[in-house]
Amino acid sequence: MSATQASATPAFDAVGRLTAFDDAFAEVVPPDARIEQLTGDEFTWSEGPAWVGDGDYLLFNDVPENRMYRWSEADGLSVFLEPSGYAGPDDGTLREAGANGLFAEPGGTVLLADSGSRLVARLDPETKEKTALASSYEGKRFNSPNDVVRRADGAVFFTDPPYGLKDMDESPAKELAFNGVYRIDADGGVHLVDDALSFPNGVALSPDGNTLYVANSDPERPIWMAYTLDETGNAVDSRVFADASDLLGEDAPGLPDGMAVAADGTLFATGPGGVLVFKPDGTRLGRIETGTAVANCTLAEDGRVLYMTSHGFLARVRLR
Repeated sequence: MSATQASATPAFDAVGRLTAFDDAFAEVVPPDARIEQLTGDEFTWSEGPAWVGDGDYLLFNDVPENRMYRWSEADGLSVFLEPSGYAGPDDGTLREAGANGLFAEPGGTVLLADSGSRLVARLDPETKEKTALASSYEGKRFNSPNDVVRRADGAVFFTDPPYGLKDMDESPAKELAFNGVYRIDADGGVHLVDDALSFPNGVALSPDGNTLYVANSDPERPIWMAYTLDETGNAVDSRVFADASDLLGEDAPGLPDGMAVAADGTLFATGPGGVLVFKPDGTRLGRIETGTAVANCTLAEDGRVLYMTSHGFLARVRLR
């Protein structure tokens, strides 16, 4: 084999396929793009990828195993933090003790939806110390914070379904009567955005910070909501952005979950069959299919690469 042939050999195996629903899909994902499997099929349920640009590495969680991983092209895979979430004794109330969604902040810190500890925290990757931002609403503990995002003004939005609790909505440890979407202000104040979704899950913001997207992971109502936000971060109206009911089936594993938004407003939303790609007006362009349910995704390398936590493994695809 020549040196040229060796250098052209792909470093990672290709998996899955791309499915176009609209010709404009090719303007986002090249038709010949490879979906690469970056790790072995070794995680129980991978979640919450966040690209830490200062170090050119990815952090993500294996929620049931209570473990956070680090991956980079240069160094490969390693355990970054264990436990990632709840570190106390087993009190019998938790279904999943690990942390879930992550969001890399501009200053190098990482926001953490600590499902097992039932709070939202800020993680310093250098010291691996966590600082709690909020753990309750009106004196009642959160259920199990799932995903988190930060607006440019510092407002933090997160979802709080019951997935981390044993028996979920029926758990005797559940103190809130609903599964909410919240905002944490810079002064630490916690404000309810919506209490009407059955299983609020993934959360993302439009590039201008004026639209909040929330996934509802309910097979009875598999939708993505869009909330128009005012300057304070209050929702002034809401609408169903997209509905995945027609995609549900055994050949399309997964439900609406984590999301990523490109600089032009293109929405990458995990859902039935993989990662669905939407225009800002809700037009469904196509689907990135890894062959498994995909829990979450994040953009990296100036928006040129999409990383996906694909159930048992980590995957990526290069974009236009």
